[in-house]
Amino acid sequence: MILREQRSGNRGQSASPFAAVLNRACDQADRTRHFLTLCAILMPALTALTGITLHAQQAVPALDVHAVTQLADSHYNRLHSLRANFTESYEGLGMSRTESGTLLLLKPGRMRWDYTSPAGKLFLIDSKFAWFYVRGATQVQRIPAKELDDLRSPLRFLLGHTQIDKELTGLQLAPSPTARGEYVLVGQPKGQENRVRRISLAIVPDTGAIAAIEIEETDGAVTRLTFAGEETNVAIPEGAFKFTPPAGVPVVDAIPPV
Repeated sequence: MILREQRSGNRGQSASPFAAVLNRACDQADRTRHFLTLCAILMPALTALTGITLHAQQAVPALDVHAVTQLADSHYNRLHSLRANFTESYEGLGMSRTESGTLLLLKPGRMRWDYTSPAGKLFLIDSKFAWFYVRGATQVQRIPAKELDDLRSPLRFLLGHTQIDKELTGLQLAPSPTARGEYVLVGQPKGQENRVRRISLAIVPDTGAIAAIEIEETDGAVTRLTFAGEETNVAIPEGAFKFTPPAGVPVVDAIPPV
């Protein structure tokens, strides 16, 4: 499921991702646009690591890039549903923030990110639309899921058939960041060259699950997502992916990320 809000010329303090309830002073449209951008970047990759930094030096087990991508592909292609806890951190523009919550996935095409710290933010894909709402906001943001999916990204495959090597170019293996010896895949998301410099996926050798994701944008900002407590093929009611706007809150069609 990340997401950091679109930065505008008006910089400030705030708090949010896949982005965050936001520690920057920008208007609601800009915050939502940034959030959708990060979701698009993340939405084609996903346990059990926290606080991971994908730049430490440690020898990685001897597998080639193709074998590692196949390991992760196999893990996710066996799933029809997933529940996991996530932590997201962002560093950039002299700011830093951390958020956390719960991720739900249900194939085909459904994803829900519930933020519990800070509470009240929701990003949901019901297979037709992507919805973004922050409790107390004056509007609900909506974008057709197809438009969001058209932006190549390393998490979209979680909602369909996983093929990492078709989502990322220039794939390489990097040293593992911890003594647990994760495989670390580094590549460039297709179609994101103007926005994303690189993405790193930390993959658990025993399972093929993605334990952490790190995204470095072209402006130097870095977003990290770590996942814990992954439960696979669990029963998730389809109603969990239905969003009904609060009474009296208008729905506004958002602009696709660029």
